[in-house]
Amino acid sequence: MMHAASEAPPAPVRAGATILSLIAGSLTVSILRAHRDEALRLPDLRERLEGAAQTTLRGQVGNLRALGALERHVRSGMPYTVENELTETGLGVLSVADVVERWLGRAPQGPIPLGSEAAKGAIRALVGGWDSNVLTVLADRPRSLTELSSAIADHSYPSLERRLSALRAACQVEAQPDDHRGAKPYALNDWTRQAVAPLLAASHREGLYLTAKAAPLTRSDMEVIFLLAAPLIELEAPCVGSCLLVVDTAASVEGESTGSHVAGVNVEIEKGEVVSCASRQERECSSWALGAIGPWVEAILEGRFDGLRIGGENPCLTKAVVAGMHEALASA
Repeated sequence: MMHAASEAPPAPVRAGATILSLIAGSLTVSILRAHRDEALRLPDLRERLEGAAQTTLRGQVGNLRALGALERHVRSGMPYTVENELTETGLGVLSVADVVERWLGRAPQGPIPLGSEAAKGAIRALVGGWDSNVLTVLADRPRSLTELSSAIADHSYPSLERRLSALRAACQVEAQPDDHRGAKPYALNDWTRQAVAPLLAASHREGLYLTAKAAPLTRSDMEVIFLLAAPLIELEAPCVGSCLLVVDTAASVEGESTGSHVAGVNVEIEKGEVVSCASRQERECSSWALGAIGPWVEAILEGRFDGLRIGGENPCLTKAVVAGMHEALASA
């Protein structure tokens, strides 16, 4: 039986969408946090979340049970008691919620409380931009709506216009001055690039707990993560050079491509600042960092670099670039 007030997340297209869409629900995090210390009956939950309608709570709890974030237990006795208990999946969702909350707290328009309508709009705009590849296309440079429509074939112009409008309303893209053709390009701001942290955190937890229900993180996704996060890197002023960040699930020697198994970006540094970050080029690069998806997620989110192979003529610069991505997002 469907409950009209329930807020089931939409079907995901890309990794991270399932958990982020769930967190966008106005009561999701409050319900899970209420269960963090003990199992609760529905009346007990309603008492803790004052003002929440019983039908809404029942629908939300049902959604969380279906996802595996809550588990139903029947306690013996007369009368018998039905309680809901937080699971490892639920704890994983809460860990992502903490990352989302930190990201919302740094919104350019001022801190946004998690669970508010503004938070719901910001998270859903982010998921919409990620799912539709709008963030992918805007990651390396500003583009107009017409250019977005040309680059994203599987979404109609009106659909992309709606998603771009949602991103603008959420202060995640900014209009730039008209170009020489009179078109208005749109650019991502630093706050949207910092959303790499919740996107990766959600993708990572989905990979641990929701493999049957969520889309996996791909090499192409990681390339976009690099493009989004690299401009946030800040290094010491003397740093100069370039390095290749490569995602590879097959064997690779000295940073050489093994073909279709590879995705990545080339990052150029001048005076400690990123001056260029582009999808991997065929030209040679003297320094590189290579790893599979899992080690890259650990490096960016947790600052653990032992799963990456780092080499070339300037490994110190490459290590600084990878560490710089982690530090930029850890402080975001």
